[in-house]
Amino acid sequence: MDQMKKAETLSRRSFLKGTAIGVLGLGMAGTGLIGCTPSNSGVNNGGDTGGGQTAADDPIVIRQSAAKLNPQDYDYRSRDKELTKLFSEWKFGNLTLSNRIVKSAAGSDTASNRTEMVEYYKSFATGGVVMEYIEDCCDLYAHFPNSKRKRPETVPLKEVADAVHAAGGKVGYQLSSMGYLFSGTNTASLSQFECAIAGDLTLEELHNFQQDHVDAAKFLQSQGIDAIEINAAGNNLGQSFLSRMRNFRTDEYGPQSFANRARFICEIIKGIKDSCGKDFPVQVLMNGIEENDKDIGQSTKFTTVEENKELAKELQAAGADSLHLRLGPTYMHVAEFASDLYFTGYGIEGTTAYGSQFDFSRHWANKLVANHSGCGLMINVASEIKSAVTIPVGCVTYMDPAHAPDLMEQALEDGKIDFMLINRPITVDPDYVNKIKDKRFDEVAPCTRCMHCHFDYGRDGKVYEHCRVNACTQRAYRAAMPEGFDPLPAQGDKKIMVVGAGPAGMEAARIAAQRGYSVTLYEKQGAVGGLLSFANMVKGPHENLEDLRKYLELQQSLSNVTVVTGQEVDADFVKQQNPDAVIIAVGGKADSLGLQGSDSTKIVDVIDFLTAEIGENVCVCGVNVRAFDTAQYLVANGKHVTMVFPDEASALAKGQSSWVKSYSIPMLYSRGTRVFPKAKISAIGNGSITVKGETGVDITVDCDTVINALDLLPNTDLQAALAGIAGLQVISVGDCKDPWNIAEAITAGNLAARNI
Repeated sequence: MDQMKKAETLSRRSFLKGTAIGVLGLGMAGTGLIGCTPSNSGVNNGGDTGGGQTAADDPIVIRQSAAKLNPQDYDYRSRDKELTKLFSEWKFGNLTLSNRIVKSAAGSDTASNRTEMVEYYKSFATGGVVMEYIEDCCDLYAHFPNSKRKRPETVPLKEVADAVHAAGGKVGYQLSSMGYLFSGTNTASLSQFECAIAGDLTLEELHNFQQDHVDAAKFLQSQGIDAIEINAAGNNLGQSFLSRMRNFRTDEYGPQSFANRARFICEIIKGIKDSCGKDFPVQVLMNGIEENDKDIGQSTKFTTVEENKELAKELQAAGADSLHLRLGPTYMHVAEFASDLYFTGYGIEGTTAYGSQFDFSRHWANKLVANHSGCGLMINVASEIKSAVTIPVGCVTYMDPAHAPDLMEQALEDGKIDFMLINRPITVDPDYVNKIKDKRFDEVAPCTRCMHCHFDYGRDGKVYEHCRVNACTQRAYRAAMPEGFDPLPAQGDKKIMVVGAGPAGMEAARIAAQRGYSVTLYEKQGAVGGLLSFANMVKGPHENLEDLRKYLELQQSLSNVTVVTGQEVDADFVKQQNPDAVIIAVGGKADSLGLQGSDSTKIVDVIDFLTAEIGENVCVCGVNVRAFDTAQYLVANGKHVTMVFPDEASALAKGQSSWVKSYSIPMLYSRGTRVFPKAKISAIGNGSITVKGETGVDITVDCDTVINALDLLPNTDLQAALAGIAGLQVISVGDCKDPWNIAEAITAGNLAARNI
């Protein structure tokens, strides 16, 4: 067993010693799980781990190959440095900025609400962000009107700029061209490339579109916008001119030379400089390196780092003041800016959305920092491109100094990057920069990389962009939270009881105390967190759920919440405490399979599976995110897994974000997991189960362990027992009222505390 596996085993045993699952004293080495935990030895990722064996040289069991292909080193989160470089000045065009953290243009969807939009961008500047970008939300291209975007007169650009400036920040605007169609655009090209490409434009259209960019920049400058970012990455039109794979033109804008490939963007840069002044800052967003994510490995015409170095020189010569680099897969747009999706899902690091898997020691030219779960993924690529230019260069993909401060500071000290672009961590905690400047890392609300924040579908089928941790996202200044980000002050001197210290209860206690109420949080177990620690063990460290648990625990102390653990709460206890309001967050009830196990086929509850004797053939009963994560964990540990559930197949992993499902579900299928939707186990035999469902026949499946991961049921016992107590406000939140996921639990707790 190598040292990394030893560390993992010890950490899991340490967890089990402190958890309240009721399995004290049981280690995992004898469970059949730890013994087949994937090895983490020997792969060189992004030149960061040194030499050693590659994945292909490491003898493996076939069922475990996915879990062993891209081993991860999680020992990268030290906090020893002073962050001097991170909080040093740098020049961007005519702007002098006091730190190296820039908020990228992404995902707010606030343009429909003037107050929300102004307060949203203002909050980042107040929180210490000195440069932030607004995503392209306005219909600014006169020759190519777009009804899906807002008319500029309806968007409070001037108010946003004024508010950001008053808070000490600068604000830019990203001009993008994704989604535009031209006279040569046809269904075939859209289906192949999912966007318009360079050859779709006539020469007249090309020049008109360039002029529209220049005119838009001039208008934005008049609104107080400090800088322009031209999006020439991903599925934006500018990228297709830079690309040999998408550019088939035969004129001076074709792929015949680097000057030709860059000409479309360079002429826009020059036009903006001529119109807005040579000192008006222009940043270009471009792919730093490209790879084929759909037909994996077939990347002959995908742009290399070496090509991008030459293109970067052309952009600098045209007047670009800085470069923003991101990853360049072709077919899954989301992975271009949220590239850490390649690391989601236990034991499938490198997963694409097509049931295949990158080998980071070979794909992407072995240039990615691919052994830190996606953190700092593009640093080495940025370093190579930076060596070719003299203008500042920054990159994205989970550049999170709160998560890995020394790693980020070292990249700056080594001159690999000049600045970093961040979006998700800052939207989780708008006071992010101020906190890390003061080295209050534990006070930063952590981004859990769940991707609920980007085009996620709710249970009602509508698209939402909510944050798992920050309940204010797309709720503040709307119907649910008309008061805005900050809850209203307490109404009178009230005593609040919160029962249950999972994420819903801890969030409710935090907000109620923040308002000024006297709050006591009760937990029947010996520690706070509910099932967060269990979820962290099953999911692995990628989603930062242990960070979330620690953050919520610290917030109780900082908010002056009195925390009482080891206390069972019933109606009589509530009456003794005589509170004015009770928030119940005791979690849901487990459902029963209604079956009896046999000597050779045991039934294990999902909450106990980490410490139970698990056989080789496992059936997970359930369709929710707990069931799905359990199945992923078992497959990564070499088990043969079947899933049986009463829902449609489309419900698999319900409660998980749409994007995480897009990446993890294909890999679960590709590794041989058999799913029986609209089905149930009708009988348990010795070493087998009988599945009855939509097939119309009974199917016998080899199985020595059945894991009960059915949907939780509401837990209304305490609510019912407290009914009728005069003057007592009782609110149930989270899984005890409506079992679903962490995001909904935290939101319910936040809203409940605001409504007392």
